[in-house]
Amino acid sequence: MRYTRLGRTGPVVSSIGLGSLALAGAYGQAHEGEADRLVRRALDAGVTLLDTSAFYAEGRVERLIGRALAGRTDEVVVSTRGGVRALGPDGRVRHDDDPDALERDCDASLERLGADCIDLYYLHCRDGRAPVEESMGRLADLVRAGKIRYIGLTNGTLRQLREAHAVHPVTALGVEYSVWGRYADPDLIAEARELGIALVAARPLGRGFLTGRVRVDARFEPGDWRHDDPRFGPEQSRHCAGLQALEAVAAQLDLSAGRLALAWLLAQGEHTVPVPSTRSQVHLEMNLAASAVELPSEVRDKLAGVFPLDDWNQSPSPLV
Repeated sequence: MRYTRLGRTGPVVSSIGLGSLALAGAYGQAHEGEADRLVRRALDAGVTLLDTSAFYAEGRVERLIGRALAGRTDEVVVSTRGGVRALGPDGRVRHDDDPDALERDCDASLERLGADCIDLYYLHCRDGRAPVEESMGRLADLVRAGKIRYIGLTNGTLRQLREAHAVHPVTALGVEYSVWGRYADPDLIAEARELGIALVAARPLGRGFLTGRVRVDARFEPGDWRHDDPRFGPEQSRHCAGLQALEAVAAQLDLSAGRLALAWLLAQGEHTVPVPSTRSQVHLEMNLAASAVELPSEVRDKLAGVFPLDDWNQSPSPLV
């Protein structure tokens, strides 16, 4: 495992982290015992960035991570976020960046994680009712109170990033970022790099598409989040040529498509950290193996154009 600093002034973390959305059952049923073993295996393999959310499985994933980290909290950077609510049986999501709500969410996450301080706490920028300066100001208060070490930002605009960073340094920007979809505003990415803010790449394997295991006719379990992702509907077929190109390059390098997709992200810059999510220990090992791949610049440049980028700002769903 290689390691990198999370932005210019953040903590040192593994170059590949572990996302936890799959552990919440978003991509098929997740069994708690297997999820616990997977988190512990990731820690033993050198993963030091665990990315989660209070929203995942109504807080149960935070509790699982808290149990897995018992006695090992000094080894790991845990990132989480609040301000997200699920409403009703249809799973509709609403966001709440009210400063008081954020503080309550932070306290609840601390209790579930069994921690005195959250290493990295993300501010969502989806609500719009609370100015980002007010929300960021409250999180800055929580930093001073010792409840948070670093602050991140997700789903923000270029203006919101600048406004938030002016109140308190932003350590990491959470964005959907992969060779398949760079949905964040390119100007936002450029500004983050200029400010020394890390890019934490969510959905780095395109919810499984970039592994080559999710084909056009794939059938997902009830409740799978990909049912609501338009890229896995009729639109998916227009991306198949890009996947075939990715697989062809991977075969030439004796790599799996997923490993190549993660290596491509690692080649985007020192402070780009993918956080793939999985329920499988086999897939975990395959993902982490990408840390050892040194990708030639000509391969990196070739892969940058294999998928259409005409809809970079049409993200199928916000990060939660």
